[in-house]
Amino acid sequence: MARMQHIGYFFSRGFGPQAWGRPDWHWGHDWTKPDLYQQSVRALEDAGFDLVIAEDAISLGNPATLDLRIRQAYGGPKHDPLLLAPWLFAATRHIGVAPTVNAGVTPPYLAARQLATLAHLSSDRLGVNVVTDVGSARHAGLDPVPHDVAYDRAEEWTGLLRRLWHSWGDGYVGSEADWHFADGDRLDAFSHAGEHFRTAGPLNALPLATDPVVVSPGGSGRGLGFAGTHSDVQLALAPLSAAAVSAYRRTVHDAAARAGRGPDDVRVLFVLKPVVVSSAAEADRVVEASRHPSDDDLRAAALAWSSDAETDLLALDLDAPIPEGTFADHVSAGTVRGLVGDTPDAPLRELLTRKARLGRVADRSGFVGTAEEFADFIEELGSEADNDGVILSGDLHPAQVYRMLGDLVPVLRQRGVLRREYGDGGLRSNLFDF
Repeated sequence: MARMQHIGYFFSRGFGPQAWGRPDWHWGHDWTKPDLYQQSVRALEDAGFDLVIAEDAISLGNPATLDLRIRQAYGGPKHDPLLLAPWLFAATRHIGVAPTVNAGVTPPYLAARQLATLAHLSSDRLGVNVVTDVGSARHAGLDPVPHDVAYDRAEEWTGLLRRLWHSWGDGYVGSEADWHFADGDRLDAFSHAGEHFRTAGPLNALPLATDPVVVSPGGSGRGLGFAGTHSDVQLALAPLSAAAVSAYRRTVHDAAARAGRGPDDVRVLFVLKPVVVSSAAEADRVVEASRHPSDDDLRAAALAWSSDAETDLLALDLDAPIPEGTFADHVSAGTVRGLVGDTPDAPLRELLTRKARLGRVADRSGFVGTAEEFADFIEELGSEADNDGVILSGDLHPAQVYRMLGDLVPVLRQRGVLRREYGDGGLRSNLFDF
């Protein structure tokens, strides 16, 4: 029998205009209202998914690229996913929700209190996707910091959250016999003055039975080290071959071991965006069509990468390499590497053509395929790479969700890859019950 895996969903455009620019838009959903997301998350829970991770960026980007990012609503606007979470919890009973919180912008005491509150309201179904984006610092009156320093700051922030969550120690009594609620002298009234934060305990929130699940997306060496030390779920991006998945998992597990944790203390879930089609012939047609992108297709790819990199690639010569110095310091090395790969001297047209091309999941060159082919692939990762699971990525729009899951979920269920029922212990329990 196939190895059961954990499946989640990455709400990839955040709490913003879902399906903008696609026919799905004309279903008439209002993206600013909760109904759209509640309907989608109920479908994911019915399917047996463990969690939804909501992407976010608090900034629209640097002033020079504002128009580029909002012209097609690619980089914004976005509302705060932390405030959407209660509506999603109200519509469901089991699935976890992990909104994104910026560790460099949200003060640790405020974050700890908000997250503790949501953990109680959701019966321990809350997670937090911890990001270290430094481009948003100016909105909070802060100076940007280098990449590794941002992770140092996130380490301090996460450690403070955990200390605040546990700052009641065994001071809570809750005795109704004599209306004795708690012992103040048993609480941790600590004072912290660190490299990046000053705060004090105890936390003014009821203590937690279990900590919220910590998710992290960083793929750099420093990011993987953070995951090994602090994360319950590593949101992983890597070439999805069995060998690459095994190697990536070893890196995370080695980092966990250095922090005194075991491999079973962190779930490594790989992100993929499947294009599920009805037949192998249709998969071949879709892939072949992508081999010959038009100039309009390339402009669309350039717009997407321009938004992600906050750099106007549309102003560059398509038939020349990207000039040295095009990407400023705020652009991560991972983003640049994702576009140029190992060929920085290739013409921009060639780089964008590669990004526009699709591949077949059947030959492990991409993510276009039938439900059976995707199930083969996910099964293979479980049996050959001992994989914990995958995160499917897309808009949180009902048409997108049903299109992606309609054929795939029954096949995964039949093969025993996807859970059929949940436990009663919340998100952490579901993630670690197998």
